[in-house]
Amino acid sequence: MINPIAIEEFLQKAEKLPVLDARAPKEYEAGHILQAQSFPIFTDEERSKVGTSYKQQGHDPAVLLGLDLFGPKMSEFVKNATNIAPDKEVLLHCWRGGMRSGAMAWLLSFAGFKVHLLQGGYKAYRHFIQEQFSKPWPIVVLSGFTGSGKTDILPYLQKLGQQTIDLEGLANHKGSAFGSIGMPAQPTTEQFENLLGSALLKLNPEQAVWFEDEGETIGRIKMSHEFFTYMQQRPTIVIDVPKKLRVQKLAHEYCRTDKTVLEASIVKIKKRLGGLATQEALDAIATGDMGKMVEIALTYYDKAYYYQLKPKQQVYMLPLQTINPEENALEIIRFAKTNNLI
Repeated sequence: MINPIAIEEFLQKAEKLPVLDARAPKEYEAGHILQAQSFPIFTDEERSKVGTSYKQQGHDPAVLLGLDLFGPKMSEFVKNATNIAPDKEVLLHCWRGGMRSGAMAWLLSFAGFKVHLLQGGYKAYRHFIQEQFSKPWPIVVLSGFTGSGKTDILPYLQKLGQQTIDLEGLANHKGSAFGSIGMPAQPTTEQFENLLGSALLKLNPEQAVWFEDEGETIGRIKMSHEFFTYMQQRPTIVIDVPKKLRVQKLAHEYCRTDKTVLEASIVKIKKRLGGLATQEALDAIATGDMGKMVEIALTYYDKAYYYQLKPKQQVYMLPLQTINPEENALEIIRFAKTNNLI
């Protein structure tokens, strides 16, 4: 049985049923539905051959080539699908809900599966995700100088009943030249959007949601321009933590990092630091003086922070005298309520 369904119902069912992505491996790696597992009807090479045939010879020869490639693998597809879904009920999609998912749906249905086929394919999913970035989410932005502990505060806001999304966590990057240190490889920009859109879908749109302040790019990921612009318009609470505490926090974090990694990060901002300051920072790393290295780096990042604040339309300053994230979360919520931001 083949049951075509729209994206909203598809994602609801994806909470319980296996999702099979019939696109080629490279397409899956570029971006995929979060619950999906790669179940390609063609390898990357086979997909390229079929595409070339379509361009050079037309529709019918390409279909015949596709069938030649698909036919010998049909038994293996059914066996693999049965291992994934012993109850023989799956969700399935390809790029546009066309020939690839259609062929796979026919095969699995013939083998006794109930197949829920995504109308419009992955392309429909991408449109649905991108629609989330144009909605009027009640965002409150948490900002502050580098080293203020903004990321550390988010989980405590959540514990106190607030909705939060950790953009740096989704991007696997802390948003600076040092941002990749200790982090896994970044997803693609497309997959980052899928992660962010999926996180938004889980929220109550009537309740405030907290985001840490970020630039439009986080490492090599570029945020949706529409969503980034909207964040700039939302209320921003700037936590002002004494520089001494910020230096201590960052120096403690970086003292466990390989010196060559730190050196490479300093070199990335050499043009902005200047030759002399860069050399002083490198010397500080060599001697293990992480406090001095951090102070030098902050001369650049603090200036960049002021520049980042300029386009914002609603800025609220909140001085804090501790780096303790739990205490600061309580103070931030009190401040937000006092100023009618949540």
